[in-house]
Amino acid sequence: MQRGVIYGILAGALWGTVFLAPRLLADFSPWLLSAGRYIMYGAVSLLAAVPLARTVWPKLTWRDALTLLRLALTGNLVYYVFLAESVHRVGIAPASLIIGVLPVTVTLVGRRDHGAVPLTRLALPLGLVLLGIICINIDVFASGVPVQRVELGTQIVGLLCAVGALASWTWFAVENSRYLQRHPRFTGHEWSTLWGIATGLLGLVLWLVITALPAGSVQAILPASQWHTFWIVNLVLAIGASWLGNGLWNAAAKRLPLTLSGQMIVFETLFALVYGFIYDERLPRGLEIAAIVLLLIGVSWSVSLHSRDDPHPHRIEDDAQVSTH
Repeated sequence: MQRGVIYGILAGALWGTVFLAPRLLADFSPWLLSAGRYIMYGAVSLLAAVPLARTVWPKLTWRDALTLLRLALTGNLVYYVFLAESVHRVGIAPASLIIGVLPVTVTLVGRRDHGAVPLTRLALPLGLVLLGIICINIDVFASGVPVQRVELGTQIVGLLCAVGALASWTWFAVENSRYLQRHPRFTGHEWSTLWGIATGLLGLVLWLVITALPAGSVQAILPASQWHTFWIVNLVLAIGASWLGNGLWNAAAKRLPLTLSGQMIVFETLFALVYGFIYDERLPRGLEIAAIVLLLIGVSWSVSLHSRDDPHPHRIEDDAQVSTH
């Protein structure tokens, strides 16, 4: 369990870098950013699969392949479509307010899984996590750009899209964790590699669709230097945030009950905040400091509760394979 928590924190540290990409590549649409990252993720995973071919492919079944496609479609493409549409219609702040409760929804959905701590005992630490997320979003409302003034119908659709993004990633996190625990024959590294290949195929389809549409030619006028930066940034994200980050997350998901692994997602938010402070060359504001403290206390408290109930605190299934990350 201790190693699973460390893997979850490291995954959050890598996932947090994704939030810098739109700042570095402001001239590219979110659709192109998404497709470019997924294509590079697929290419990196395909290369990583070469030395694993003899051991991984014989274990892979059609059920595994279909599951990988469903996870990639729901956890990447569908999630991002909902998120982008929500931000477009109601702005970043309301969308992030709804999607930011992911740690709570994943914990609630996984409350009956094996190894889960009763929800009544998690009420206070979960409350701190939720309060920390609220503090982050209050700060966005208080110091950021005012919420867009749009028609009621547009607002409703935008909020429903945010709920759709929340539901899709909650389903993905829960299903991915449960599938890995039911099929321990795959290590976190192997599953991340296979998942990357499936995601890359879907990213390639998305890229072909984008370029076939009339709007896809808008980015064609950008200079070659910007396209060079585009592929370099997406390669870094593919190796770090996608391939390695997902591998660490899968390793954590195999070791932690859902009521705890769901809360590890808060570290993506925390590290994204830290990277943002560094990029903007500023110190955190009062509400941001309060949010960081509340999230850390809430997750640490939850880890402590799970550690007391862990019947095998030192049992790690495939350390030698996962420690290479």
